[in-house]
Amino acid sequence: MAVKKTAQAAKEVVKTEAEAVKEAVKSGAEAVKNEVKAVEKKAAAKKAPAKKPAAKAASKPAEKKETVYIQFDGKEIEMDAVIEAAKADFKANNKGYLRKLDVYVKPEDNAAYYVVNGKVSGKVEL
Repeated sequence: MAVKKTAQAAKEVVKTEAEAVKEAVKSGAEAVKNEVKAVEKKAAAKKAPAKKPAAKAASKPAEKKETVYIQFDGKEIEMDAVIEAAKADFKANNKGYLRKLDVYVKPEDNAAYYVVNGKVSGKVEL
């Protein structure tokens, strides 16, 4: 009978230990799940595209506010008109591209002289 009691006691100890192991595994599994969720949350936050600032409403391009006039001997000449005349004269008389334009206004000659791309020159009347 002593062997039977010892076997039964051992069985109870094993059963108790098995339940303790099950609880430990269960709590460990929950801890792992919580850790995985935390890592996934951090990864999702890193992968989320940065919010772009709200696009500004489409507005008209800023209008030119500056106007340059040359006044000489009772005449008034607007520089924008002189520049456009120089461009038009160049395009009418040449086939090349206009990359750089230098304009020299000589009111005493009633003319503006221009140089395009440092090579081609011309004259427009004011």
